[in-house]
Amino acid sequence: MNASRKTIERLSHYRMVLSRLSGQGVQNIYSRELAALADCTPAQVRRDLMVTGYEGNPKHGYNISELKKSLDVFFDFKGNLVAVIVGAGSLGRALIAYFMPKKTMYDIVAAFDSDMNKTGRLINGTPCFHINEMVEKLHDLKPDIALVTVPAESAQEVALKLVKSGVSGILNFAPVRLKVPEKVYVENIDVTMSLEKVAFFSRQYREEKNNG
Repeated sequence: MNASRKTIERLSHYRMVLSRLSGQGVQNIYSRELAALADCTPAQVRRDLMVTGYEGNPKHGYNISELKKSLDVFFDFKGNLVAVIVGAGSLGRALIAYFMPKKTMYDIVAAFDSDMNKTGRLINGTPCFHINEMVEKLHDLKPDIALVTVPAESAQEVALKLVKSGVSGILNFAPVRLKVPEKVYVENIDVTMSLEKVAFFSRQYREEKNNG
């Protein structure tokens, strides 16, 4: 069943909330409770979960374990997804350090960089190869997704190489919009843009409070 990007974002958020609650020993949750934790409406929660085919019990709400399994099936988490990071600078290394100790569905199997001082060694257990080896290594590794943290001027070329190597999903941290084929999904993470929004609304709310 097709679902909008916003629906997928909310379902992913629900899954994160459910994982946290499951770890706390919570067994059931009502749509109104999940909505409050996910910052949406109970009706929205129910509509979103209809996409997964899971239905709750009016008396007891949703069984957290069963709902989480339903979301796992919906997201097709049958096994770990193979991921690579292109760009082993501060951000790339931070992402490796963040994901490696955690039990997630993502296996970061390699990093690539143009700096010879970073290649040929392990970064938190992840081998780092020179960018010139990327196409050859991708042929063997067959990654599902890639995290791109290279400078803007290199990002498009990197993206094209990733796509030609079979990567169908890119998490792009470079401050540039990538041009890729229709069947390749790109999620752009622009930290500067997000900070500008936070700064703008923070200033606006502060001024409104002072003037009120």
